[in-house]
Amino acid sequence: MSSTDNGGDDEFNVFREAMQGVIPLEHDKASPWKRRQRPVPRKHAAEEQPGDEFADTSEETPDFLEFRRPGIQHRLWSDLQRGVLAPEATLDLHGMRVRDARQALGLFLNQSLAARRRCVRIIHGKGRGSSRQPVLKQRLNQWLPQKKEVLAYCSAPRWDGGTGAAYVLLSRKWGD
Repeated sequence: MSSTDNGGDDEFNVFREAMQGVIPLEHDKASPWKRRQRPVPRKHAAEEQPGDEFADTSEETPDFLEFRRPGIQHRLWSDLQRGVLAPEATLDLHGMRVRDARQALGLFLNQSLAARRRCVRIIHGKGRGSSRQPVLKQRLNQWLPQKKEVLAYCSAPRWDGGTGAAYVLLSRKWGD
């Protein structure tokens, strides 16, 4: 086509003449345009550390740890307590400071949930070097119920750490 060809303008004029008497339809529907929400700034990696979701409280910790959410079957709970469910991974918190243990626990639980592990073991130690009660055991007893993906936990059997370790039952529905 040459630049002197006005075929595009002719088509537009024909369309305009054809639509001359048309009245637009009225409707009660909302227009498809939506106001966009304001963006929320993301936290920097330095601000957001694994384990930051755990809050500290001060409470007495029993010798044997026991926690289970409602709806956990008695048979599954019994298997966890007896050590029938073999731990698929282990985290050793021996000798860590509370802040480091909190971060290690958060990272370990997130990795275990992403790997769809069912049962894990956390070694916290018996705290014989502590003045009053085992610090990491107490904190672990506070932190684990705060994570909704933790279904249950209890002290490990004597042959697998006893009161110095805990078996943790995790949900496999995380991230779905």
